[in-house]
Amino acid sequence: MDVAKMETAIRTFLEGVDERFAGDDLEGTPARVARAWSEDLLGGYRLDPLAELTWSPVEPGGGPIVVRDLRFVSMCVHHLLPFFGVAHAAYLPGIRQAGLSKIGRIVDAHARRLQTQERLTAAIVATLDTVLSPRGALALLRAEHTCMTCRGVRKVDSRMITLASSGAWSDDASARREILSLIAEHAGDPASEG
Repeated sequence: MDVAKMETAIRTFLEGVDERFAGDDLEGTPARVARAWSEDLLGGYRLDPLAELTWSPVEPGGGPIVVRDLRFVSMCVHHLLPFFGVAHAAYLPGIRQAGLSKIGRIVDAHARRLQTQERLTAAIVATLDTVLSPRGALALLRAEHTCMTCRGVRKVDSRMITLASSGAWSDDASARREILSLIAEHAGDPASEG
């Protein structure tokens, strides 16, 4: 990332809203904003999701592995505003099994980029498929989009739900309902509260 170019653009943006950097409050803002975006909000560009998902061999034929309530924050590619919520990911191991924290790492590696929720959901499943070669993979995301709640139609507390699946959960509707029921039964989704 070109942080200097980002800093210049942020200074230009602030001048565009008629801020003139007269006080200490704004003088360091372009550098702070560029650093926040490059190091944190878009930090996923520095990560390779495939490398984040390490695994160990397992005996074939095990049951599903579900990781629920993975909080994430991403940035909408259309308005550069955040969307945030929870991701639930599941897979049916083939001969590879990932460590629990690795699923959270791939969610963050994909989420901390300019994204759409639909693309983020599909990317999580694609990474699980590519690295683990499972018999099935699924991701369900529920998120609030500030581009919808703070601007435009301003529908506060609205949520978007996206689902992507592969393998057994894509091919078999009954199996997909079963895993979705397992996720829903135990999910403590803060995005659904309130």
